[in-house]
Amino acid sequence: MDSHPQHSGIAREGNEATMAGQKIRIRLKAYDHEVVDSSARKIVETVTRTGAQVAGPVPLPTEINRYCVIRSPHKYKDSREHFEMRTHKRLIDIIDPTPKTVDSLMRLDLPAGVDIEIKL
Repeated sequence: MDSHPQHSGIAREGNEATMAGQKIRIRLKAYDHEVVDSSARKIVETVTRTGAQVAGPVPLPTEINRYCVIRSPHKYKDSREHFEMRTHKRLIDIIDPTPKTVDSLMRLDLPAGVDIEIKL
């Protein structure tokens, strides 16, 4: 057996195992800011309950895509209509996650309108 306290990235501190020096970065994107905020709140509550530290949610700049469309199908080019799509983003860092943290994040049920990117 290995006499090292660290084996495959997991260090044992007392009874609790932590991912040694690891950080999980979660980016949330959605068109509705309320859905993004509620999802971020759920993630932060879940992570703090499992004993890991959380940095965030950090609001990132809202991406705005504007589209200009001619109202008429044939002529009247001066009459136009403007539409915009706003993409709201949040960033959450999880510092020193435990295996219990990762497991609870995998089981977490979030709304369908939220895009989640997870980086280790």
